[in-house]
Amino acid sequence: MRVLVVEDEQLLAEAVATGLRREAMAVDVVYDGEAALQRIAVNDYDVVVLDRDLPLVHGDDVCRSVVDQGLATRVIMLTASGDISDRVEGLEIGADDYLPKPFAFSELVARVRALGRRATVPLPPVLERAGISLDPGRREVIREGRPIQLAPKEFAVLEVLMRAGGAVVSAEQLLEKAWDEHTDPFTNVVRVTVMTLRRKLGDPPVIITVPGSGYRI
Repeated sequence: MRVLVVEDEQLLAEAVATGLRREAMAVDVVYDGEAALQRIAVNDYDVVVLDRDLPLVHGDDVCRSVVDQGLATRVIMLTASGDISDRVEGLEIGADDYLPKPFAFSELVARVRALGRRATVPLPPVLERAGISLDPGRREVIREGRPIQLAPKEFAVLEVLMRAGGAVVSAEQLLEKAWDEHTDPFTNVVRVTVMTLRRKLGDPPVIITVPGSGYRI
């Protein structure tokens, strides 16, 4: 899942981003509404965590832009106001969810994951394919009854491949979904991560390389 965090309180923005990355999400961060519009124009985000009171361009206008463009991106709006009328107004603008500050981080993660599922083709909470069971909520992977410990990026890559349902996923698509915008597009990090993931999943190999196209399970 790829997430954009838009929050002008930089310490809060970085804390949220760090926590979401620990949940195997790819996260970009900006601190104003203008930068948010620029990122949304060039990147395919599953979820935008959007502070309402932003400098340069108000959060309401960022949300309206997402809605007007007909993007599959889901928006969860954050605000310091817990007033019900503010929440109703935010939802009427087009936000998919609304969370007043201060919030419990575990609740934010649960809401982001729920919105991420709505941004894609509906799938069961636990993914099953080729003898592998992947539970995104619990961050658990089991193959033939054997628990497998994966690093966050390995987990993210495996989740993208399993969500593809047997379709080929290119290295560029994996880079887009599992890493953030600061990753060098010419890096071999995808190939190295897939190689490590294959080793951890064990035999027989389930990740197939399709020459010139990408990978599939």
